[in-house]
Amino acid sequence: MANKNLNAAKTAKKDEFYTQLTDIERELQHYWQHFQGKTVLCNCDDPYESNFFKYFALRFNQLGLKKLICTCYDGSPITGTQLSLFSLDAEGNEKKTAYKVEITEVGDMNGDGAVDLTDIEHLIQNNKNVLSALKGNGDFRSQECIELLKEADIVVTNPPFSLFREYIALLMEYDKKFLVIGNQNAITYKEIFPLLMTDKLWLGNKSGDMAFKVPEDYEPRETRYWQDETGQKWRSMGNICWYTNLDHNKRHEELDLVCRYSPEEYPTYDNYNAIEVGKTADIPNDYEGIMGVPVTFLDKYCPEQFEICGITENNKRMEQYWKLSDLKHDRPYIKGKRMFPRILIRNKNPKKI
Repeated sequence: MANKNLNAAKTAKKDEFYTQLTDIERELQHYWQHFQGKTVLCNCDDPYESNFFKYFALRFNQLGLKKLICTCYDGSPITGTQLSLFSLDAEGNEKKTAYKVEITEVGDMNGDGAVDLTDIEHLIQNNKNVLSALKGNGDFRSQECIELLKEADIVVTNPPFSLFREYIALLMEYDKKFLVIGNQNAITYKEIFPLLMTDKLWLGNKSGDMAFKVPEDYEPRETRYWQDETGQKWRSMGNICWYTNLDHNKRHEELDLVCRYSPEEYPTYDNYNAIEVGKTADIPNDYEGIMGVPVTFLDKYCPEQFEICGITENNKRMEQYWKLSDLKHDRPYIKGKRMFPRILIRNKNPKKI
């Protein structure tokens, strides 16, 4: 049990990526119409650290929110801002307390994007707002936190990447609207891709590079890691996506397709009855069959223009598109050469020749 707890603590620290307020503002501007009169839950967020809490506290009245709930996990690293919110364990070490903040009324706040301890203390001085300790450890999977999830209309946060499958499964189980950050690799998860394929989940506006603050004890890396002039550690990743089931305008923007199909330029896979399209921009406008496109296509996916048919992984649901072959049915092959994973799509309205 001790080793299990130690490993869980290590994983929790590796999962601590603090999202910048500018990145949150840049994405959330496309969804304001969804928040009027709604209860928002940030269930992976310490309000003394989380920019998600800061964003919704600052925009509470503009968005017309009914309520804002934030919960804090007690396994998250301790920083110098929560001095009143941790205690000592039996060995005299600092121990962070899991707690929740419930905001139903926000008065005047600074409009400069800065919410500090004074602001938060001011918020909870209002007797309509509550800061209270949780009975458990604040894990989003605990029954205590699930009860808060049931109360929420929309969930917005940056969940632990290592628990992304479980996190999305919980949101789907309770039929919640959400906007969350995840790694692009999650697209190919067997638990996630069927949701993308059936339009129960899609990508948000922003995909690609994003920088995050990381805790003081984060181990340095050779790439995509640095410390700024204040000593703050940073980590960036180039494959970050917003995952959501909230509608937004970009999702309905059709691609302008200018290429035409030819067998020479678009070879057929050895083990899938589909053609290879190496770049999203090269999708032919006149091809009626199944096409294999890069995973990054999903950032441009418009459900009115395309149908998602499958993915070139070990997926029995895709047998109808396989040719008889002695090759393993995972990634596609062209003349025996193994290719990158592909999303299999069909153009709903191909141009007639």
